[in-house]
Amino acid sequence: MRIEDVPTPEPGPGEIRIRMRAASVNPADAYMLRGWPYVLRLQTGLRRPKNIGLGLDFAGVIDRVGETATDLRPGDAVFGEMSTPFTGLTRSFAEYLCVPAEQAGKIPPGLSFEEAASLPLTGSTALYAVRDFGELRPGQQVLINGAGGGIGVHAVQLAKHFGAIVTAVCSEEKASMVRELGADRVIDYRKIDFTAEDIRYDVIIDLVSSHSAKRCGRVLAPEGRFVWVGAVDSVPVFGPLRPALAVMRMSLSARGQRWSCLSRKTTTADLATLAGLFAEGALRPVIGRRYPLEEVADAIRYLEKGHASGKVVITI
Repeated sequence: MRIEDVPTPEPGPGEIRIRMRAASVNPADAYMLRGWPYVLRLQTGLRRPKNIGLGLDFAGVIDRVGETATDLRPGDAVFGEMSTPFTGLTRSFAEYLCVPAEQAGKIPPGLSFEEAASLPLTGSTALYAVRDFGELRPGQQVLINGAGGGIGVHAVQLAKHFGAIVTAVCSEEKASMVRELGADRVIDYRKIDFTAEDIRYDVIIDLVSSHSAKRCGRVLAPEGRFVWVGAVDSVPVFGPLRPALAVMRMSLSARGQRWSCLSRKTTTADLATLAGLFAEGALRPVIGRRYPLEEVADAIRYLEKGHASGKVVITI
């Protein structure tokens, strides 16, 4: 990976061009960079990438609007997540970015560019996991496995917003942070195996796949919901698809319990919801580290270690 000068992109019909101010790093960036799991190459290119550039989350200022775009105007501060497939020269790790106008939402007052860039993918994923797939209700017991990472810090806050009793599983180093975000109980995964306890959870949101689906099923309530979001460690061929397939098998065999793999694209309505939650004080961005654009490779290396607290942000 290297920084390289390319032609400044021009917005097409229905597009906006953004002068980038910040982006954030996600595991998907590492997957696209490495070209694995290998099954991903069926979509991104078998021997080499179909498109260059990395980065999905963006935040910046519109400096040009294409024909028939939208009510957005030059000077508007916007944020969002790039959708796939993508055909441009760059993604969000760049100085300029062109995206369809419907992929961008206005940044609310009080939210910095760096904070805005940290929200779209992980914030919306947490929202779907808690609200839509988990269908969390007040008073329910929810366990969030991987609570200290980019999605987890948002999931803890959203679960509390919806009135749940939150058990957060993370490292001891992140325990105080997730407590400040609202967790009622924190489990150090190095010391306690939550699947061996007697507690039954109404909802389990699994962000790291540190235990098998079968073991997690032991602590899921008879009519509980298990929401699989991702895995930290991946093998080259199938990567996170392996634990996802295990969850799908459980969905076919488990009686009463509901098992699902989260899959959904961010919309401008979701961005507006996240902005509204920020305005209410129900959600605050958590940035663990910041890197300049020139050090984006180091940022990805750091994220790949699997111990990031909150989001890793790129300043531009």
